[in-house]
Amino acid sequence: MKPDTLLLRQIHPNFVQQGRVTSQAFRPTPKDENLLSVDDGDRISAAKAFARFTAAPNCRSAGVMAVAQAECAALGLPVIADGQPYPEHCSIDFAGCSPNERDRKAKRLAHGAQERGWQFQP
Repeated sequence: MKPDTLLLRQIHPNFVQQGRVTSQAFRPTPKDENLLSVDDGDRISAAKAFARFTAAPNCRSAGVMAVAQAECAALGLPVIADGQPYPEHCSIDFAGCSPNERDRKAKRLAHGAQERGWQFQP
């Protein structure tokens, strides 16, 4: 994975407030075990990632935003190319973060993604 690789993140409709994506979209929940699910943008397009995600039962997305691998590295967030449950899947690892650090880093990722803009919207 290169520093400029875009990591594609599905944005749940609840995480869009007044046209802006909230940092909650970039913060793992307790059930995620500190891993934020993303797709490797060098291996799949945003449109294809959206189509695959929304084809699954109960999976809703307002669209796809992205953060660069270098942005994660700058925040000390490892990116794991885990390939599960499909080959393009990666995880951004927040395991070493305190709750305050996790929130602050999620805000930084959200800000960068917002500046980059939507990669795909239906």
